[in-house]
Amino acid sequence: MAMSGGSDDGAPMMEMNMTPLIDVLLVLLIMFIITIPVATHAVNIDLPQPNPNDAQQDIDPVKNKIVLTQNGEILWNGEAINQGQLVRNLQLTRDIEPEPELQFEPEPLASYDLSAKTLNIIKASGVTKFGFVGNEQYRTFGK
Repeated sequence: MAMSGGSDDGAPMMEMNMTPLIDVLLVLLIMFIITIPVATHAVNIDLPQPNPNDAQQDIDPVKNKIVLTQNGEILWNGEAINQGQLVRNLQLTRDIEPEPELQFEPEPLASYDLSAKTLNIIKASGVTKFGFVGNEQYRTFGK
């Protein structure tokens, strides 16, 4: 945007000043960009519904035992489950009257991280009858 000095002959300048026009156009462009709604994308998926009768057979109404193996598996009464199934089983045990006892026994070489995550899941589920079992095998140091 160069400035022309014009001639000193006293004639009026015939060129239009473009600076205010460009400023107004830039402000309008920014206002239009701000007012455009953010595009939201949603993908609707029909997920299968769980069958509540399938989970009932895995839960003992008296006591249930969670064992963590050194291979990183979670065993519920001897059957391997994942963390989602553990949450579901814990919710179902809370609905049983009286609430069954939940026993927790990690193997000696089980992952500490898996133990901490499993204990957080158990704590978040709100289970009230909970106990650690199998600690008697560690009574003697170095055994």
